[in-house]
Amino acid sequence: MSQKFYRLAAFEYLADTVIIKGRLESEGIEVFLKDENTVNSDPLISNAIGGIKILVLNEDKDKAIKIYNEIRSYAVGDNGQPLICPNCKAEKLEGYYSGNGIFYRLFPFFEKRKFRCFNCNIVS
Repeated sequence: MSQKFYRLAAFEYLADTVIIKGRLESEGIEVFLKDENTVNSDPLISNAIGGIKILVLNEDKDKAIKIYNEIRSYAVGDNGQPLICPNCKAEKLEGYYSGNGIFYRLFPFFEKRKFRCFNCNIVS
């Protein structure tokens, strides 16, 4: 009997995942962290493997998304103000790395900084 999981989010650092995991578990949602031990043993490969993934059961997906959207933090500019989507003008942007090509997977810090809007899903 196998259970199906939904990937809620992925983070570069364990501290980010622990905060969200704690909140979800306090709401009765079972949470699994994929690649947690791998990143803990070698933090430099976090970007190469896609970070630490937060997984929830499919049956908890909608509730988990709602809670995550309430507590997630969005990207801010150098002045501390939220970044605005050029397409829909929403203030719900988050850092985005495409990781296309083996070079950017091995050296993600060379990739130009991009942001993805959670409102319209555009990458800019």
